Amino acid sequence: MQINSIEPIPDLASGPAEPGFPEGQADSESGLSSARVEVLRSRFGRNVVDSTARRTWWRTLREVLSEPMFLLLLAASGIYLLLGDVTEALTLLAFVAGIVFLTVFQSHRTARVLDSLRELSAPRAQVLRDGQRQFVSAADLVPGDIVFVDEGARVPADGSVTEAHELSVDESLLTGESVSVNKAVARPDARPDEEARTELFFGSMVVQGQGRMIVTATGPNTTLGRIGKSLTSIAEARSPLQLETRSFVNWFAMAAIALCLLLVVAYRWRSGEWLPAVLAGITLAMGILPEEIPVILTVFMALGARRIANEGVLTRRMSAIETLGQTSVLCVDKTGTLTQNRMSVQVLWVQGRQQVIDQATQHIDGAYHELIEYLVLASEIEPVDPMERAFHETGHSGLAGTGRLHEDWSLVHEYALTPELPAMSHAWHTPGGDHGTVACKGAPEAVCSLCRLGERETQTILDHAAQMASGGLRVLGVAKARHDHPDWPEKQHDFEFSFVGLVGLLDPVRPEVAGAIAECHAAGVRVVMITGDYPSTARAIATEVGINGTHIATGQEVASMSDAQLRHAISDIDTFARVKPEQKLRIVNAFRESGQVVAMTGDGVNDAPALKAAHIGIAMGLRGAEVAREVASLVLLRDDFAPIVSAIRLGRRIYANLVQAISYTVAVHIPMIAATMIPVLVGWPPILGPIHIVFLELIINPVCSVVFENEPAREDLMRMPPRRTGTRLLSNRTLAQGVLAGSLIALIVMGLYAGLLGHGYPIPFARTVAFVSLVLGNVALIFVIRMLQHAGKRALALQHNHYLWIVLGVTGAALLLLMTVPALAALFGLIALLSL
Repeated sequence: MQINSIEPIPDLASGPAEPGFPEGQADSESGLSSARVEVLRSRFGRNVVDSTARRTWWRTLREVLSEPMFLLLLAASGIYLLLGDVTEALTLLAFVAGIVFLTVFQSHRTARVLDSLRELSAPRAQVLRDGQRQFVSAADLVPGDIVFVDEGARVPADGSVTEAHELSVDESLLTGESVSVNKAVARPDARPDEEARTELFFGSMVVQGQGRMIVTATGPNTTLGRIGKSLTSIAEARSPLQLETRSFVNWFAMAAIALCLLLVVAYRWRSGEWLPAVLAGITLAMGILPEEIPVILTVFMALGARRIANEGVLTRRMSAIETLGQTSVLCVDKTGTLTQNRMSVQVLWVQGRQQVIDQATQHIDGAYHELIEYLVLASEIEPVDPMERAFHETGHSGLAGTGRLHEDWSLVHEYALTPELPAMSHAWHTPGGDHGTVACKGAPEAVCSLCRLGERETQTILDHAAQMASGGLRVLGVAKARHDHPDWPEKQHDFEFSFVGLVGLLDPVRPEVAGAIAECHAAGVRVVMITGDYPSTARAIATEVGINGTHIATGQEVASMSDAQLRHAISDIDTFARVKPEQKLRIVNAFRESGQVVAMTGDGVNDAPALKAAHIGIAMGLRGAEVAREVASLVLLRDDFAPIVSAIRLGRRIYANLVQAISYTVAVHIPMIAATMIPVLVGWPPILGPIHIVFLELIINPVCSVVFENEPAREDLMRMPPRRTGTRLLSNRTLAQGVLAGSLIALIVMGLYAGLLGHGYPIPFARTVAFVSLVLGNVALIFVIRMLQHAGKRALALQHNHYLWIVLGVTGAALLLLMTVPALAALFGLIALLSL
């Protein structure tokens, strides 16, 4: 088979030509070589139109230096200098440098994780290089590349059309016009006003058909780049969790300001001095401001996204991570998600006769040769879809030597499958013939309609198709037609088709699916299958994987229901069959309106509205259309079901660990506030200064960001129901537990300090004991929070979190040095208890 001849398009990248083809032209059979690509990339740069600044160390440092905690530390150092305490000021500045270094390192690491995730989610392009068709990042394209574009793909660069099959493109990003533009191959006699129809522009979306182009411009040299637009400049809206934590931090900050002012006034009233009073206020501000919370949220989401990516799911929107733990309904497609998407022809049916094909089949009876012939003719010449690959494989093995593989025929017209008519046709020109041959394949009922069969004959065919489908097969009908006119009709219905037969394809169920669905059910997540296949096929697959297939609703039944009726019907229906894309959207909306949190998988252009409507849209990364990936929150890096369940499990773990980290943050600040305020208010000597707060922050930050982020999941995490919508990050009970635990530590610390002062112990000794007890109390709070989260289970199981060992070891070593080295203790205004 062949495509009609195509005029060569000049390569705009001047320079040495590829060996074996003329100067300035790409070889249409092999494309550019890898060596040539590297030369062109070094000349033209990456194919990126992006206004977002790249993350640099200097940018991260500038952000850290503008944080309130850093400014408070500088202010405290300045006050120590004004008071003449140079040693204290320099020591504090040294700690400032340490905190800045750790914060910059952590912030930059988090930012780099986010950058790498964005690079993973960048558009891909299917390109011809080194004689092979391969997927590459769109950013790696160079002028001269031969690129394949398909329905649902974002055009990855500017280029000239060299092959077009019903190709239509939405260029509204550039023109503002939402009407799609038909594209065609350039002709030598084309008029100037036709040139735009032969060009594809970076950023436009292919809404129909497929084609091939040769890249003429990349990156800033594209039309999109020249007008300064960016596909990545749209900021993502704040998630509910971000809004909640921001509100919490603002409330905490207002309370901190009020307490600090109160402390400054109280200190000034008791001592009569302003500078020490301001220093006490700064100390309290440092101890009370929960600046860790935004950092914790960013770190948890970034590292959580990386964990989820390691499980085979790319996070395109961070808000999806917090929603994963709320998912109550998971809507999935059958093909490629529950099944392996590795199709093989299993059954052939022609005029009441049937042949089963398996590994032992060595010969296909001649009665079925015409059926296979027209299956191949109705498929793409270079098939990508697994179903069409199966037809070609069966054709090459079953029709070899029969004269029915028409390598010399030319494809001259295509009729695409539509939601209204689920059938497609290819029109072929036969050399030396006076007519055209048309091959059609599609849903059996659509093919019967095209063939204008009688009611009785149609019912016989559909009954047998249903019988084949009950064995889990995907069933298609095949038809043929002859066309004797020079012009091709607009619609497939204009041909006089005759029915050829039925074909049944087997797509094996993935072996891990049944266990993953059982895990979802145990976790309270309802799994709903939505497929375009026959009800009997859907029931067979549902039964095999563990989905309830007792009641099945068809797309026709869904179409006949009102919204209220559909909301009532979905309460006991887990399997939908013969569903059209617009009906998927109605089903998703019905679940949403019923109060469910919906995750949904999809791969096609028509799935995009439903993916966008779902709380979590999950696109197929390998076979999914680019538009589906763009609107989805998650993208499967391998198209199967198991990673979805892993993502739900990790989403629950991330949220549970985030609750622990925020609870610890609340609890650990209470004894710090008490140790700063109470001595001033009752007239005792101060316990804490800024340097002590810095020391405590060096413990708190790693614990919150590293220890709790790496906390293992509860053993019963996937046996708990989904988190209810609207649940606050810190419930009243969780908040009360944190406050109570922190208050208990504060009571112990202040009790020790008061008791030692009351019994006449020296102030440095009392302050040292109180500070050590405060440090140990902070460590103890780690275990208290873990115990509350794990309901008393594994609270002391350190072997499950080696980062906790590291933090405990470093804290213990620092405290040991402080208590054994007199000079170091003196910097903190303490005494070395172990050196006495």
